Amino acid sequence: MRIAVKDTVKGREAEARISAGLAARLAWSLWATIMAVGVASLILRYLNGSALTAALEGAEYLAEILWWDVLVPAAIPAYATIGAVVASRRPENAIGWLCLALAALVAVQEAGWEYTARAFEAVPGSLPAGMPVAWFSYVLNPLMLVPFVLILLLFPDGRPPSRRWRPVAWAVVAGAGLVALSAAVGPVVSAGLRTELPNPVGIEGLGGVVGFVETAWFPALAVLLLASIASIFFRWRRSGGVERLQLKWLAFVGAVVGAAVLCGIASAVVSGFSYPTTLLFGVGIAGITTGIPLAIGVAVLRYRLYEIDFVVNRTLVYGSLTACVVSIYVLVVGYLGATFRTEDNLPISLVATGIVAVLFAPLRDRLQRSVNRLMYGERDEPYAVLSRLGQRLEATLAPEAALPAIVETVAGALKAPHVEVLLRRNGGFETAAQHGKPSGGEPLVLPLAYQNETVGRLVVSPRAGDEPFAPADRRLLEDLARQAGVALYAVQLTDDLRRSRERLVTAREEERRRLRRDLHDGVGPRLAALTLKIETARNKLAQDPAADALLSDLAERARAAITDVRGAVHDLRPPALDELGLVPALRETAAQYAGTGLKVSVEAPAALPPLPAAVEVAAYRIAQEALTNVVRHAEARSCVVRFGLDREAGSLRLEIEDDGRGLAADRGTGVGLSSMRERAEELGGTCAVEPSQADGTRVHAELPGVLEVGE
Repeated sequence: MRIAVKDTVKGREAEARISAGLAARLAWSLWATIMAVGVASLILRYLNGSALTAALEGAEYLAEILWWDVLVPAAIPAYATIGAVVASRRPENAIGWLCLALAALVAVQEAGWEYTARAFEAVPGSLPAGMPVAWFSYVLNPLMLVPFVLILLLFPDGRPPSRRWRPVAWAVVAGAGLVALSAAVGPVVSAGLRTELPNPVGIEGLGGVVGFVETAWFPALAVLLLASIASIFFRWRRSGGVERLQLKWLAFVGAVVGAAVLCGIASAVVSGFSYPTTLLFGVGIAGITTGIPLAIGVAVLRYRLYEIDFVVNRTLVYGSLTACVVSIYVLVVGYLGATFRTEDNLPISLVATGIVAVLFAPLRDRLQRSVNRLMYGERDEPYAVLSRLGQRLEATLAPEAALPAIVETVAGALKAPHVEVLLRRNGGFETAAQHGKPSGGEPLVLPLAYQNETVGRLVVSPRAGDEPFAPADRRLLEDLARQAGVALYAVQLTDDLRRSRERLVTAREEERRRLRRDLHDGVGPRLAALTLKIETARNKLAQDPAADALLSDLAERARAAITDVRGAVHDLRPPALDELGLVPALRETAAQYAGTGLKVSVEAPAALPPLPAAVEVAAYRIAQEALTNVVRHAEARSCVVRFGLDREAGSLRLEIEDDGRGLAADRGTGVGLSSMRERAEELGGTCAVEPSQADGTRVHAELPGVLEVGE
């Protein structure tokens, strides 16, 4: 039984491979046929010359040239190539076959019209079966937009967004079929000629019916086209992640086409078939013929729609190689023929073939590298990526800028949508730097190690399509991870050093606060009591001069000790901080400048949370130094000291802004500015001096470590 099941599974897999192979062969056979028909139509177009446009003037001439000489020649290879690539890799998806069908209809119809033009107008009677070809081309004309509307309606998975959109598909198929049927039995055939031809199978009395059907078809087609464009936006709004990215360019092109069609209809109603009408419809038709396949191509190439990157890669390489080889051959043959003016083409062809043979291999390698870089980034050039990463790390002055440099380099090298570096800390991993947004696929996680010790992780999301990284990608990422591990270890050491410094500064200020409290509340009162007792003893021993002199000396020494203790207390921590608090202490300091002509105001939240001693002292000293600089150098009339809280970062924000003369162009970094910056950096914060909006100076400091900011 088990053997039978295995045989059944293997049989189904074999059938699937055969079906996929047949689909691929069919798709590329259709592509070759379509391209051949398209080339034939271009040849006929060239041979016909100006036969079709000689009688046209103004906007009609512009429309003829725009359609037949620009848009149609671009639409045929664009839709045919996209269709063949998708159908060969995803034969179960209708999008590829619809693109091939659209390219085939356009190519056959264009070739038929050019054939008819040559048979009836350019060189009358020169080609056989002119009437059947004209009739077939005329009947085929209404069917061309059916696959286009269906492409918009079914992209990207081959199904409509929901059941409610199915009537649009049935309506466009039924409407186009009805118009084609009416054209088939109508009394005349209009196959792009200046004059209409009698329909050999037409019914004479149906002229009015055919005219009514054709007249009603154009507004109905516009409504169906706009409905299919609306389905793109409906699908785009409901999608997310990679699918949303795949649809955005198609939605953009659809919006342009819809707007151009609506404006073109309005212009036609107002001014008829004028130049503005022609240009508007030209924009819409350009979006239909070239914009849509380009948008699908972006979805396939950039966001790996249908996961056909290998097929696209080889198609781009060998398609470009073929174009280059043919161009080189033609240029060499043409140049040598014009130079030597010889009629013997064999030597020239041999020389051109030799040049092409010599250039073939290096040209293919260069094209392969260019296409690989376009699709996969620089995974095939690991040395260049590693060298660039090393240069960026060497040029990075601040340690915290090293990690963003790493993630940006990795993302740019592999075209990864999201790269993240996790730093090991407190028994877990924290995000230290990231670039881009996750693609939704399973990310690749690589350890970042230094001397066999894991210091972090490198997380790289796959390119769109959830396809895992190729071995070449993994090798490059492993090389980058080894170099990034050393940089991350250095960043970790710097971070640990900064944290240790912050803890030392905080502990120092807390210890100073404790010492000040002990000296102020303990030693100071004891010395004062000792002085009082000495004075009391002097009063009682006034009769003994020697004792009085000794006690007087002791009292003087005690008063000197009290003065020293008070000085030490003041140096350890500004007394005003303990007596008044941070904001009232600064307001008291600001009041001291009232006689200098400077108006100082202090703005702060209603209630600041309890601050660590180090944060209080740093904020007080920075504000004090900034106010001193304003008085000495700014010549300002007013100055504002602002306090704020960054609750997410848990930091105290301090700003001192004046309306003085601003910063001098040749200013240096004095002791005061350096002191303010050092006090902030001791806590892991920042302090910057910059011009203010009022043409004065602004000091901005961020002091982390604020406790209980949420209370």
